[in-house]
Amino acid sequence: MCTLEKRGSVYILTLVGPGEHRLNPILLDAIHSALRRVKAESTSLSSLSSSSALITTAEGKFFSNGYDLAWAQSKPSQFKLMSLKLRSLVAEFISLPMPTIASITGHTSAAGLILALSHDYVLMRRDRGFLYMSELDIGLKIPAWFMALIGCKVGEPAARLELVLRAAKLTAKEAVERGIIDSTHDSAEETVKAAVKFGEEVVMRKWDGHVYAQNRMVVLREVLDKLASDETVDTGSGSKL
Repeated sequence: MCTLEKRGSVYILTLVGPGEHRLNPILLDAIHSALRRVKAESTSLSSLSSSSALITTAEGKFFSNGYDLAWAQSKPSQFKLMSLKLRSLVAEFISLPMPTIASITGHTSAAGLILALSHDYVLMRRDRGFLYMSELDIGLKIPAWFMALIGCKVGEPAARLELVLRAAKLTAKEAVERGIIDSTHDSAEETVKAAVKFGEEVVMRKWDGHVYAQNRMVVLREVLDKLASDETVDTGSGSKL
């Protein structure tokens, strides 16, 4: 489901395989397990004097196409479980004691885009892929914590409107122009390469990881508050999944 490697002081978490990387409990647990390993290694006695950074990327045409709705629709409680696990994972990203970088190498939709925006920085390939909040098109009410995160990460009201209330499919060029992502790159390989280079640059700043995490948690306090209270996902008809 995912792999974790370390290049110098930079961890690279990769969603493996050619599929859509739908966020079901199996994949969410695998990512969470990788983050726990990163956190444990970065806070070990042998690592106290070194800084780290984490990159998340994916193989294939998709970074992530969102929740695994086909898996969840067979039983309402399964959607709630999926939501719970994603909220727990995002909280883990927010508390991770190092800078985080999403290297988007393909299409990124709905909860998959939320996963990407949970990183401090977002880089994207410009030759393929789009960003897409699909909830309006598929009849799902967007969770309050999704909007809290989008509000923290997407500064322009017009860009938030385009994402959420127009369900626009934005290319990398459009996304960087709207301030949704930080930079664009020529290919999947170049995007990952740029992410690694940027990760190495921030590691050289030798920031205290615990202080970094604490400051991030202050910046994203509204998101953390919503994560703690938003336990259901509503459909457009008012029923709860």
